[in-house]
Amino acid sequence: MKRYSKHGGLIVWGIALILSGSTFAVEERPNIVFLLTDDQAVNTLGCYGNGDVVTPHIDRLAAQGVVFDKHYATTAICMASRVNIMTGLFEFRNGCNFDHGNLVRERWEQSYPVLLRKAGYFTAMAGKIGFEVAEKPEGKGVLPEGDFDVWGAGPGQTHYETAKNKSMAKYAKEYPHSTLSYGAFGRDFIELAAKGEKPFCLSLSFKAPHQPVTPDPKFDAVYAGKTFKKPANYGRRAGLHFSEQSRQGRQYERFESWGYADKFDEVMAKYHQQIHAVDVAVGMIREALEKNGVEENTVVIFTSDNGFLCGVHGYGSKVLPYEEASRVPLVVYDPRSKKEGGRRSGALTGNVDMAPTIMELAGVEVPAGIDGKSVLPLYDDPAGSTHEWLPLINVWGPAKAQSFAVVTRKWKYIQWPYAGDGMAAAEELFQLAEDPLEMTNQAASASSRKALARMRGLYDGAVGDWRAKRVPWQGYEKYGTIFDRGVDWEKKAAEWKRR
Repeated sequence: MKRYSKHGGLIVWGIALILSGSTFAVEERPNIVFLLTDDQAVNTLGCYGNGDVVTPHIDRLAAQGVVFDKHYATTAICMASRVNIMTGLFEFRNGCNFDHGNLVRERWEQSYPVLLRKAGYFTAMAGKIGFEVAEKPEGKGVLPEGDFDVWGAGPGQTHYETAKNKSMAKYAKEYPHSTLSYGAFGRDFIELAAKGEKPFCLSLSFKAPHQPVTPDPKFDAVYAGKTFKKPANYGRRAGLHFSEQSRQGRQYERFESWGYADKFDEVMAKYHQQIHAVDVAVGMIREALEKNGVEENTVVIFTSDNGFLCGVHGYGSKVLPYEEASRVPLVVYDPRSKKEGGRRSGALTGNVDMAPTIMELAGVEVPAGIDGKSVLPLYDDPAGSTHEWLPLINVWGPAKAQSFAVVTRKWKYIQWPYAGDGMAAAEELFQLAEDPLEMTNQAASASSRKALARMRGLYDGAVGDWRAKRVPWQGYEKYGTIFDRGVDWEKKAAEWKRR
């Protein structure tokens, strides 16, 4: 099998080489297990400080690896986020989201699953892939089943009932709930791959804990009768300082319709029960790695496609650029490292970083010009940094609730451009370093003028990037005008009416 050394920017095939400063032994190309949940808030794991939950397997992964505390979904909705992850491109550069269109083949060909398979990896995909691939922007999309060696994924949202997922039906008798069926799929794939000569890349995408709430009854006792601590920014009063635009989408009414207002403990028990089942599946996968003798050369990455508001500030669901919706867990464990586990990184990272990270691990050349940056340097040096800022994008749903934001390690600036129906365009500025719960909008504060000017400058630059780099299809061009702070409302309104 081929050997390589990835640190220092040098890849050498066929020979063993030691580079000074590397904390990794030179060895076979690592296997990669990428685990993705759906709608998992960052504060739902023990390793992120939640003492109410039972997540021992993911917490063990964190204790052995590195936990990232400032990891964002640059678009906090599943379809777009999953394409961000696969391609390393921001939404306006990959052109894929609900109400916009499928991922075009040209972009998919540069994704990590395709490039790793071309580089000799044995690949598998199971669960909710969340998007389809089309030859042209307006073309019909299809699932990219043929681009993986082993397939267990399905169309659309997939189902919690294993039997309804065609590619997973063989697991239905033993694992009627899909969460553990994906653990079984991962276990079986690892056993198969370990017998081969190729390194492998397993991508597992759990449906949990996405709606509709469907916990596996096998775990009913885990949180039975549990009372959950409400965060300090829970409830409607904690959101009165937010823009009126943020209350126009479904996220606002779901605070009540999804039970956060009056059934908090019951709702959270079921939500966390679904995450607990994921944790059990993670344990199945890690046990398979150890049983088949590949644990010491397999990198495991765990994250989510977006966060979840869970009643904070009086909102439910996701999409909004606030912390609980846009910030997600990220845990990376590389057993080849000589560094101690249990370290944490406060560096700013994003979902677009997953593709270049996986490509670097595999010794695959990262496509030029993508937006993501590998997080591997932060594994060696958690105190380091990669991005100065990242965009937070929402161009899905009602125009009134669409927004564009930029976030740094210490600040977040949000622009709400809609100014019709009696509303005025709004901006929000949060000092995340001192106000991580986003309880004070600093945009009008005299003491934050310098910070506001700097964040506006970053924002304006991000809008300029949008205009210069966006795809020329699926309506993304109009947002270069809509998000421009210097354009009047009449012009923006006209743009919104265009496809």
